[in-house]
Amino acid sequence: MKYNILLIEDHRDIADMVCEYLERRDFIIDYASDGVTGLHLAVSNEYDAIILDLMLPGMDGIDLLKKLRDQARKTTPLLILTARDTLQEKIGGLEAGADDYLVKPFEILELEARLRALVRRNRGEVTQEVLRVADLSFDTSSMRVIRSGTELKLTPIGLKILAILMRASPKVVSRREIERQIWGDILPDSDTLRSHMYSLRKVIDKPFERQLMHTIQNTGFKLEDHD
Repeated sequence: MKYNILLIEDHRDIADMVCEYLERRDFIIDYASDGVTGLHLAVSNEYDAIILDLMLPGMDGIDLLKKLRDQARKTTPLLILTARDTLQEKIGGLEAGADDYLVKPFEILELEARLRALVRRNRGEVTQEVLRVADLSFDTSSMRVIRSGTELKLTPIGLKILAILMRASPKVVSRREIERQIWGDILPDSDTLRSHMYSLRKVIDKPFERQLMHTIQNTGFKLEDHD
C-alpha cells in the first residue's frame, strides 16, 4: 500500500536522501523547501503523514504547525524532524500538535518505522468516531468539542487528554498513562500535566453546573457524570 507523504525540509541534501529512500519504499512524496509553501500543500491536499523541519525560511515550523492545527483544523499525523534536541523544545513541538519527534542526525530506517506507525495508528481510528460523556461530545474527525450546545476551544494537548479520558470513561486513567500516550518516552516535569489538566478543566467544567472531570488522589483522573 502506497502512502502519500508531505516533506517540508529546507536542507536539500537531507530532503534528497529522504525522498530517494522513501520513494523506493512505496511512499509518494510531495516536497516543500519553505514554510509558506509547506503550509499551502498541507492545507490543500490530503496526506497520510507530514514530515516537518522546524527551522524553515518563510515560516517557522512551529508557526506552521499551529496554523495547520488551530486554523485549518487539519489532523494529519505529523512528525517533527529537527536539530533542536532540548526537552523543552520537544515538549513545545508536541504541545503545538505534533504526533512524534525525531532529532537530526537520524537513521532513515527509524524515520520510516515511525512514519508507518503514525499512519497505521491514524488509519486504525474510526473515521466518524464521536465520543460522548453526559452532555459533552467530541467528534474526533472534525476535532469539534461541544458541551450543552456550546462549542469549546481546546489546545492540541487538551484535545488528546480529553480523548484519552472520554475513551476510558468512567474508568480512572493514571497520570503516567496519560503522559505516556501524549509524550511517549519524553518525561515532562510534574507541573506540565498538572497545568494542562487545569486548563482543560477550566474549559470543560468551569462554565457549567455539573462537574465531569475528577481528580483521584494519588492515582489519576477520570471523566464521569456523577448525577
